[in-house]
Amino acid sequence: MQSRTGRAAALLIILAALGAPAFGQGGGGGGGGFRLPPLLMQSTAFEDGGIVPQKYAGRDGVQPAFTFSNAPDNTVSYAIIFHDLDVALMGGTGDVLHWIAWNIPASAKGIPEGKLPEGSVTGKNIAGQNSYFGPGAPAGPRYHHYVFELYALSANLDLPNTAGRAELLAAMEGKTVAKAAYVGRFRGTPPPQ
Repeated sequence: MQSRTGRAAALLIILAALGAPAFGQGGGGGGGGFRLPPLLMQSTAFEDGGIVPQKYAGRDGVQPAFTFSNAPDNTVSYAIIFHDLDVALMGGTGDVLHWIAWNIPASAKGIPEGKLPEGSVTGKNIAGQNSYFGPGAPAGPRYHHYVFELYALSANLDLPNTAGRAELLAAMEGKTVAKAAYVGRFRGTPPPQ
């Protein structure tokens, strides 16, 4: 499996070959372009793109540990949005929100398994609970893709723990300085015959 750094380098080569506008890490020089802060999110629970172990699945699943690195210097806190991309709710474009958290201190450099650092806030998930809700795809022929989106923010957010994804996204507007993602795949096991 190609490393995250290798995939990023491949993307940059492809963009350059396609004649994309100037881009880079710094803010100097030239025209338009975009910046690619090198924020990384890593876990020992499962590989990025790998299968999520049962330990981290379902309502009683344990929240996996993550480490964060290479955040911009102006990062004050982090926010996480964890959702299932493979579900469209009620004929719309919304998917299943499994967990949101914010005001994770930048000084923590990540989150330990099963808990958040002091000062962090957990918002409402799809079930209306302030908790981590692990992957729960049914048994079937394909895996669902669960994404942990990590946002590096230049400030803490003034949000109550009753907030959901829409409120979190609105509060992050103008404060997001970098973003990373980590993907896990999961499908339920069929009952024994």
